[in-house]
Amino acid sequence: MTESTTLPTRKQVLREQTWDLESIFPTPTDWEAACQELTQLLTGLSAYQGRLKEGPQTLLAYLRELEPTSILMGKIMTYASNAYSVDTNDQDAAARVGQARSIGARYGATLAFFDPELVEIGFTTLHAWITATPELGFFAHYVDRLEKARQHVRSGEVEEVLALAGDPFSGPFAVYSALNSADLTFRPAIASDGAELEVGQASMGSLITHADREVRRTAWENYSDSYLAFKNTYAAALTAAIKQDVFRMHTRRYETCLQASLEPNHIPVEVFHNLIEVFQQNLPTWHRYWRLRGKALGYDQFHVYDIKAPLSTDTPVVPFDRAVDWICEGMAPLGEEYVAALRKGCQQERWVDRARNKGKRDGAFSSGGPGMNPFIMMSYADDLYSLSTLAHELGHSLHTYYTCQAQPTIYARYGLFVAEVASNFNQAMVREHLLRTQTGRDFQIALIEEAMSNYHRYFFIMPTLARFELEMHTRAEKGAPLSAEVMIGTAADLFKEGYGDEVIFERDRIGITWAQFLHMYMNFYVYQYATGISGAHALAHAINAGDPGAAGRYLDFLRAGGSVYPLEALKKAGVDLTTTEPVERAFEVLSGLVDRLEGLVG
Repeated sequence: MTESTTLPTRKQVLREQTWDLESIFPTPTDWEAACQELTQLLTGLSAYQGRLKEGPQTLLAYLRELEPTSILMGKIMTYASNAYSVDTNDQDAAARVGQARSIGARYGATLAFFDPELVEIGFTTLHAWITATPELGFFAHYVDRLEKARQHVRSGEVEEVLALAGDPFSGPFAVYSALNSADLTFRPAIASDGAELEVGQASMGSLITHADREVRRTAWENYSDSYLAFKNTYAAALTAAIKQDVFRMHTRRYETCLQASLEPNHIPVEVFHNLIEVFQQNLPTWHRYWRLRGKALGYDQFHVYDIKAPLSTDTPVVPFDRAVDWICEGMAPLGEEYVAALRKGCQQERWVDRARNKGKRDGAFSSGGPGMNPFIMMSYADDLYSLSTLAHELGHSLHTYYTCQAQPTIYARYGLFVAEVASNFNQAMVREHLLRTQTGRDFQIALIEEAMSNYHRYFFIMPTLARFELEMHTRAEKGAPLSAEVMIGTAADLFKEGYGDEVIFERDRIGITWAQFLHMYMNFYVYQYATGISGAHALAHAINAGDPGAAGRYLDFLRAGGSVYPLEALKKAGVDLTTTEPVERAFEVLSGLVDRLEGLVG
């Protein structure tokens, strides 16, 4: 693989490596026109305030006007946020994001009367309306959700204020995004021969897997040190976000921030605590893996920057189109329709923004919704790690694709709890396909390294950050102080437990890990990666084991979207995440990978 030491600007990257945002709005001028159109549509919706009690036909008319308004709002937000994500140095794009957030707050405020008025009408009446009006049949699940959450619904005035607060409340995340992707700079990594390699959010993934240990070391140290240089700013931003979570908790009348995050999706808090308990019980598996890697690499001292060091000198090169081919082969058990949509999105409709450029946000994500294609942002680096990331994000995208085909707009959004099942499912399916078909020793080692890297992120980093998140929110709920020192110290203690004595521990550089994840600004998101990978492996195992109905049940799960409670949808697909069994089985898979790797490198 030819390696560039300098990242290009956004204008220098090839068009074919970027996503087709023009399919949403051809130009920013068209986006501005859509914002004006939305304002008019909101005026029409606001006219229903106080009128829903008139009867089922009025409710139905409101819902029919809401659908195109909701679709347009989604397009406005996606266009603005996606354009900024790939070039955070673009000030026009930054301005559109701010404008979109303001419009989003106005949209939420306009709709704020809806739930309180439904509660006031009464659920006996609403159920009677639905029974008597077939056109309202689709609305039954929404009413059921609202009935279960009625004690947390406030008055119309309070709901309007909460919606309007969404704009200024986006401040901590906006500060984090600007600092993290636009303003934060890093000293270059230095290779053993003295060559300099640019460290950036888009290049860090390839640097930390580099064969040259000096590249890995200097990249990791310089990356961590830049975060430490701004530790107080990052801590202030995260403190503000956590206090907002506490504010919402009190306003919505929940007892804890954890409950406020889980209960709206009817997920018991025990699911979170069970995950953490099983994770802690299985930390010795991780300790065994660190020891194995250290021995295989021949290192007397094993560092964090060695966790993704290649164990083979013959690292597979995986160009984008080959990755798409292998992903399609791995997903073939789901049928021709699934594979055709995936291939068309990657190779014809430009769903994927894979360029590596200055100013591009770190990480990867999938976005989209009704009335538009799914979109994927990532930085593709022609390796198995990038292939896996692409498979992961395509899991999200095909989830959105199938949901939007099958569900009305009101159910087009599905919970994060099920989202991370769909993404990890694709990785599990593709990985199993490659382990079966690419039998060369070096390729097998590389595949297992990728699998362990994926597990490291989702089954080690994320559960550890979930524990950190619980500690920080509990402190804030009690009124205890939060600071950079508290955050670094807490995270360091938790990671020390996870790394054990097998990893050389650099306390501050490891303790600042929390600052490197925007997921910390999404109230109790990160634990869902671990439950997701657990559910995904259970569902993939059923399909690969030849269960004749498993693929069909999985596709029905994708089509369900938000029309079913997450745990119920997963039970129908074939996995029960109210128990610890799926998490325990996932750790068995992890342990098996360590055994397999030991056989290959021993």
